[in-house]
Amino acid sequence: MRDDSSTVLRRLLLALLLFGLAGIAVELVLLRHYEDGWMLAPFVVSALAAVATLVRLVRPMAASVRWLRAAMLLLMAAGTAGVWLHYAGGLEFQSDMDPTLSRSRLFWKVLHMQAPPALAPGVLVQLGLLWLIATFKDPLVSAPSTLAR
Repeated sequence: MRDDSSTVLRRLLLALLLFGLAGIAVELVLLRHYEDGWMLAPFVVSALAAVATLVRLVRPMAASVRWLRAAMLLLMAAGTAGVWLHYAGGLEFQSDMDPTLSRSRLFWKVLHMQAPPALAPGVLVQLGLLWLIATFKDPLVSAPSTLAR
């Protein structure tokens, strides 16, 4: 494997991804984000993404890039579901607190809530997008196969 600038950049992005995933895990533990089954989803997808990232670092080949891309799609799906679940929980809480709120006022109250923070799970989507962008035209995947020759 050659050490050109794109290879170095991909390795740095992988390190950034691992750092972000570790930060998310630490924050979720500190917030005790494990009270029910749904709350464990970010741990599971983050662990899967971390393993896929490590495999890509240790065994750089087309299959590891594809596996990492699949893990990033799961990470993004979990982040999107998390935003929805956080928003729905906040919506229910705010509706119970003040049933007279207009839809727009309710929307903004939910977005400004600290618990659950409606947009916090979006960081999973951001990390997933970061690596999907980093694998754009990855030479390990787009290079012609030596088996086809």
